Amino acid sequence: MDDATLLPALTRIAEALERLAPPPAAAPRLEGADAFVWHPEPHARLAPVPRVAAVPIALLRGVERQKSLLLENTMRFARGFTANNAMLWGARGTGKSSLVKAAHAAANGEIAGSLALIEIHREDIRTLPDLLGLLRAQPRRCLVFCDDLSFEKEDADYKALKSVLDGGIEGRPENVLFYATSNRRHLMSRDMIENERSTAINPGEAVEEKVSLSDRFGLWIGFHNADQDTFFAMIEGYAAHFGLPVETEELHRQAVEWSVTRGGRSGRVAWQFILDLAGRLGVKIAA
Repeated sequence: MDDATLLPALTRIAEALERLAPPPAAAPRLEGADAFVWHPEPHARLAPVPRVAAVPIALLRGVERQKSLLLENTMRFARGFTANNAMLWGARGTGKSSLVKAAHAAANGEIAGSLALIEIHREDIRTLPDLLGLLRAQPRRCLVFCDDLSFEKEDADYKALKSVLDGGIEGRPENVLFYATSNRRHLMSRDMIENERSTAINPGEAVEEKVSLSDRFGLWIGFHNADQDTFFAMIEGYAAHFGLPVETEELHRQAVEWSVTRGGRSGRVAWQFILDLAGRLGVKIAA
């Protein structure tokens, strides 16, 4: 077969292969919503969230210092200035994820549409560099959020997070900030840290690398269980906001009983109590 015959044949083969191959996915667009969920598979997409389950930031009690730190950082970012990645760590139910969502809502309340909240699930954290690659070209500022982040033994996904926090060769996109919550101060399980210590050539350096992962967050905010006075302040704030017809003394009595049956006092326990009380009182509130 001479060149004159071969070239058209190769062209037809190439065109046939192009028809068989799926078209490249269009870049996600951050329009029509203020929040999205990242789905990396089977086709990378950002699913819009019509309504975020967020509590007004003024209703979050007992976390005044934490609220001030995160809100200031978030507002600075929303206004176009530099800000820090943040890790919120501490006991379960203490308001970590509620504060992230409330700070996002407060920023958009002051500067409409300034921030897109993008949730990435823990099991998809290895795709974080891919997500940031897509967001880099977006004109909108993005707050990427991972709730309940931690790593277990034999889990290498932390390397993707480490790469993002370090910036890599491209650097973190200027329009992206990363917030995470965790029940662990250092994100790693004790077994994982001990395993690195026992298998590494230089145990000290290996453990330091794991523990220092959390240090790569510029803002590190701790949360703790509430004392009784703080717990009462939480439920009083909710009761007043929703107009629940109950005397303060009775409110406290029922709240104490509720917290005892739940084995502790926290923002989550306070909110669950208010939902139960509102239902018993016949008051409808958005859960």
